[in-house]
Amino acid sequence: MSEEQSITYIAKPGGHLTGHIRVPGDKSISHRSIMLGSLSEGCMTITGFLQGEDSLATLRAFRAMGVQITGPDEQGKVIIDGVGMYGLKAPDGPLDLGNSGTSMRLLTGLLAAQGFDLTLSGDHSLSSRPMKRVTDPVVQMGAHIETNKDGTAPLIIHSNNESQLQAINYTLPMASAQVKSCVLLAGLYAQGQTCVTEPAPTRDHTERMLQGFGYDIKVDELDEQRRQICLQGGGKLTACDIDVPSDISSAAFFMVGASISEDSDITLKHVGINPTRIGVINILQQMGADISLSNEQEVGGEPVADIRIRYAKLKGIHIPEDQVPLAIDEFPAISIAAACADGQTILTGAEELRVKESDRIQAMVDGMKILGIDCEGTKDGMIINGGEFSSGTVDGLGDHRIAMSFAMAALKAKGPVTIKDCANVNTSFPDFIGLAQSCGLQVNSKADV
Repeated sequence: MSEEQSITYIAKPGGHLTGHIRVPGDKSISHRSIMLGSLSEGCMTITGFLQGEDSLATLRAFRAMGVQITGPDEQGKVIIDGVGMYGLKAPDGPLDLGNSGTSMRLLTGLLAAQGFDLTLSGDHSLSSRPMKRVTDPVVQMGAHIETNKDGTAPLIIHSNNESQLQAINYTLPMASAQVKSCVLLAGLYAQGQTCVTEPAPTRDHTERMLQGFGYDIKVDELDEQRRQICLQGGGKLTACDIDVPSDISSAAFFMVGASISEDSDITLKHVGINPTRIGVINILQQMGADISLSNEQEVGGEPVADIRIRYAKLKGIHIPEDQVPLAIDEFPAISIAAACADGQTILTGAEELRVKESDRIQAMVDGMKILGIDCEGTKDGMIINGGEFSSGTVDGLGDHRIAMSFAMAALKAKGPVTIKDCANVNTSFPDFIGLAQSCGLQVNSKADV
């Protein structure tokens, strides 16, 4: 997707969501399956791989480092011939990771101990996001990484041939799955045992997948909130097949859309319900949403289920802070539900939202105000008073989650909602428009000239 291309969504008011649909594969698992599969010993098959721009950026990066990767085909099938822990080769130029923060932050750890120099670059949005929170702990381990003066990309990772990385015990300043994963992946190449302590649970796909590839990893519950994850450097990864479940972050838009629009009754098939990712379900249910799970099973170490959502009258709540890390990517959608709820919804403890693809707190507050909602941003969250959406034009700011959230808002709007700068929806949700139209959302897109 060209950065210069601009896409606008026009969502008409009214309608409701019905049917049985399957949203695209989980982005977090798609990223990690390429990374660990490339470094494993043997051949593996991935099914359900997310063919969005972000995960494809990870795939292209490993191809550029000499990994033989076939696919993805139309069904999301990918075959990887792993090169082992030390089989990567120097790419011909910088690894362009587009808009993918996950790719850059995880690869910072994974590539810190390779025997060659390389540069991680990205688009304008990615190049403005903070990277010191991943480079600092890896540098503490002995890596040689350069950033811009303000701690942003491009990141220049220098060869670490002279000395091996050294294990560290690292306590995360704030709950972040990306920082945790970066340090753990660097720990694969470190001398000794690397431990990461997180102040609150975050998504644990890295830990689960490392175990799936046969790597010994230890997880200890220190108390109700804190966990410590430890691994010994110097092991190996053994190839295993992975079936990627549908992404709960993508499912969240339809959960909210069905919850706020009368006569809605939709079932989302084969959605990942990892315990570290189900904050959106817990929060919406506390708001009064009618959500039920069926056909629960475990696929490749990840729990999945079909999720049925029916319209229900929502109420405002003070969102429990222990649920915030479990729903950090879903708050743009959740804020739309809050705007349609009776009473006031208060979000606190979500300062990480200010350093995503956009400042998601400010982006949602600005857009909701344009659409007539009484709300305000705070340092670490939002205060949203339930009301009615009017008609208007909002800015998607090149952030896929902002764009899709405001598209769902049209279900309860008094007039059309126009969303500008939506091209990056393809980073996580290819054919969002087609799938949304198939279940009742009256939305179209146009390329801006």
